[in-house]
Amino acid sequence: MVASALAFSLMGVCVKALGGRLPVAEVVLARSVVSLLISWWMLRRAGLNPWGQRRGLLVGRGILGTAGLYCVYLALIGLPLAVATVLQYLHPTFTALLAWPLLAERPGWRVWGAVLIGFLGVAVLAAPGGLGAAAGAAASAGAGAGLPALPLLFALAGALLSALAYVSVRALRSSEHPLVVVFYFPLMALPLSLPLVLLQPVAPTAAEFGWLLGVGVFTQLGQIALTYGLMGMAAARATAISYVQVPLAALWGVWWFGEAVPARAGLSALLVLLATLLSLRAGVAPAVAGPRPSR
Repeated sequence: MVASALAFSLMGVCVKALGGRLPVAEVVLARSVVSLLISWWMLRRAGLNPWGQRRGLLVGRGILGTAGLYCVYLALIGLPLAVATVLQYLHPTFTALLAWPLLAERPGWRVWGAVLIGFLGVAVLAAPGGLGAAAGAAASAGAGAGLPALPLLFALAGALLSALAYVSVRALRSSEHPLVVVFYFPLMALPLSLPLVLLQPVAPTAAEFGWLLGVGVFTQLGQIALTYGLMGMAAARATAISYVQVPLAALWGVWWFGEAVPARAGLSALLVLLATLLSLRAGVAPAVAGPRPSR
């Protein structure tokens, strides 16, 4: 999960570096082509059947992931890197809430503590004068005017869709190989993005082509690490660990893009680190009485 957070933070750098000239559908398509080729090669090398057993759930996971990807990319284009990442990382809270009724995984007190501390780290950075000031350059009204509404909504929708996708990955753990789950993501994203690209094709420059390749490679690495992580531990615990992407995104935003990060980012990063360490020590309490989802 830590490796996944690192890869996804670098994916965010590549998306941000594209600058928004290319349509989001074209970024998703490029990512899908790169990921599909890598996934197919890895499946062939491992001698695995790429189509899996629970194909309906695999297709659903791919569609949810693709919709979430669109939202995340739109948020990254419209918001500073650290801001978009902070809002996206509301998904551990959504995941913990959804995993209980959908997977019968009742988080223990350490997991809830990690989720709440991580959420507090998000809130510290998102408080007035923190997140809003950092987003001043992105807001049309100037510094201190708060976040632009549409990218904000995309970020929140991306967090919810990501949580649903992560719960579905966890549900597939008993029947599917992680590489098969990863394969279905670009398999669904490609046909969902290709018609949109054909309606508005934009030829990338050489530099943009390099950034697009980076988006595909880092997203693939992140998806592989994420899938193995979610199949190896409870959904709420795994996603709480991924809070570490928040300070990473802030670091890359300052380093590569000269984005302003509020002074309270240090406290936010400390809370995120505490949430990660607490989740590493956490377990999952026994499920409440009742039938478990069929596998």
